[in-house]
Amino acid sequence: MLPKEVLDTLQRLFDEARQSSDPEPTAMCVSTVGPDGRVSARMVLLKRIDERGLCFFSNYESDKGVQIDAHPQIALTLYWPHLEPPAQVRVEGRAERMDAAESDAYFATRPRLRQLGAWASRQSRTLADRHTLAADVARCEREYEGRAVPRPPNWGGYRVVPDLVEFWHAHNDRLNERVRWEYLDGEWRKRLLYP
Repeated sequence: MLPKEVLDTLQRLFDEARQSSDPEPTAMCVSTVGPDGRVSARMVLLKRIDERGLCFFSNYESDKGVQIDAHPQIALTLYWPHLEPPAQVRVEGRAERMDAAESDAYFATRPRLRQLGAWASRQSRTLADRHTLAADVARCEREYEGRAVPRPPNWGGYRVVPDLVEFWHAHNDRLNERVRWEYLDGEWRKRLLYP
């Protein structure tokens, strides 16, 4: 469980970012490690923050999903340059699949075309051409015509349970503020870092 101060700070920054001029305030870099030790990074959308962690949704059979299954320790980075002062949050922790009920509930809120896209896309696989993807989406539209689109079994949520959260706030003099929270020996510890 995240300490109240960490959760409150995360939520405040997230709320401020969503109210800012940032064109994509929920964008978050997810870094994973492949079986060969290579680090992969990509952007996903942060969908929720709660006392247990930070949540995003994806295809479990994507490169990201396969890497998380093999090595669930991952890193997240959020950067909000439009805040005053600009802010960054770094998170390290263990990614866990959310339960089916949570994934189903979120999937039901997605626009229908995105629901169909989750069925049509073989995420991270080679695509011959865009026509093939369009044909796959059209096939899914026919299959689910007139009825609700269920969540694909290979698609759902991840919750990253942090063991490290670092807040960075920019200062004009480059003497930036860094506050790190780490979960060590069964308790959260807070310390300041040099910029």
